[in-house]
Amino acid sequence: MVKAKQPAMQKKICAAFALGLSLASPLSAQPAATAATASTATSCANGAYGTIGGDFVVLVRPADSAAAGLRYMFRDGRRGSTAAADTPVSCVNGAALVGMQKWSRIAFRETPLDFQSVGTAMHGSLIEPDNPVADRPLVVMVHGSERSSPIGGIYGYAMAAQGISVFVYDKRGTGASGGEYTQNFDLLGEDAANALRAARQSADGRYSRAGFFGGSQGGWVAPRAATITPADFVAIGFGLVASPIDEDREQMISEVRALDLGTDVEAAAEARVNALSAATAQLLLSGFADGYGALDTARGALYAQSWGRRIAGEYSGAIAAMSDEDLRRIGRARFDNVELIWNYDAMAVLRRLDTPLLWVLAGDDREAPIETTRTQLLALQQGGRPVDIFLFPGTDHGMWEYVTLPDGSRDGTRITDGYLRLLGDWSHGRAQGAYGRGESLTGR
Repeated sequence: MVKAKQPAMQKKICAAFALGLSLASPLSAQPAATAATASTATSCANGAYGTIGGDFVVLVRPADSAAAGLRYMFRDGRRGSTAAADTPVSCVNGAALVGMQKWSRIAFRETPLDFQSVGTAMHGSLIEPDNPVADRPLVVMVHGSERSSPIGGIYGYAMAAQGISVFVYDKRGTGASGGEYTQNFDLLGEDAANALRAARQSADGRYSRAGFFGGSQGGWVAPRAATITPADFVAIGFGLVASPIDEDREQMISEVRALDLGTDVEAAAEARVNALSAATAQLLLSGFADGYGALDTARGALYAQSWGRRIAGEYSGAIAAMSDEDLRRIGRARFDNVELIWNYDAMAVLRRLDTPLLWVLAGDDREAPIETTRTQLLALQQGGRPVDIFLFPGTDHGMWEYVTLPDGSRDGTRITDGYLRLLGDWSHGRAQGAYGRGESLTGR
């Protein structure tokens, strides 16, 4: 979520969220009748194939133009490449062949849409189901910390295939949008608010309710945007109700617990991690002017343990690994160059919202540990705020199911079943029944 460092799983998830890339070989359904070839793959345009409101598969070209096949994602979350030997879908004469069934391309209206935000020219694309129904929702997709364009990606089409009008736009400093790339949540919130205003104007008369969906870092940005311009709903996937500093500390504590050191050792280890977090926070908040004494003490205490150098967090491990001399010289350029609000008060923003809020948690999220977020959200809900909270067990950041490799790392296999349907139904205002393994924590 914060880009001070980018673990392998995080890199994959960011790319997957923006572009629909596959993390690993997908769980297979019935093999396709014919394997896709480069020539047949290109005959399918980016989009969704199936029926609006029914089952569908999204097919998009990979970002790497040299890659074979298309990237796909089914409504139930299975993902992969049509170039794989065991692909459950292939492209034949402009249609998706799933098993022995031919799924036609769903008709969408796709309209390029430019808008202005804080003196910056921004670019996006409005995707609308090609029918005259005016009671469908309009969703502005607020992407995460990636620098790649969401336009032409999987998630916009996956939402549109569920009867939703979707506006995807390039974050400032990325794609066709102007300005400089930033992770300043206040500025990004202004951009998202202006995106919603532009989408509402363009889709006037063709939608009934409008709001935001934000994934990962979008969990900080989308609620902020809803305090700037009125929204009918806000949906968040695998985001945090905590600051970036809290995120880093909780990641390190999660790493300590994964070492299975035993109760007594673990308590002392967590104290060392908390000291390191406090020291690195002081450095970041002071622009790397203060905190070196505390860092030296915390680093020495941590590195005295055999496991100490294995603790990374989001950024503290990388800071600790650098010398004080290097940190004074280039620390700010290395770790604090995108205007991140390190002590961002996410709870204060949510307390200002009366907008219905959906928050979806990944039960085993290593990138954004859920303990503090779950506690804060439940407090909001119990205080009378309109908050729906769902948790999908056995999932990591991005709602990925995974397998654990011998070295303890995880390899994502698929988006968990039920997640996409939950987002679609809740955006329509009709979420009910079961959503895969999803658990409602608020009694829906």
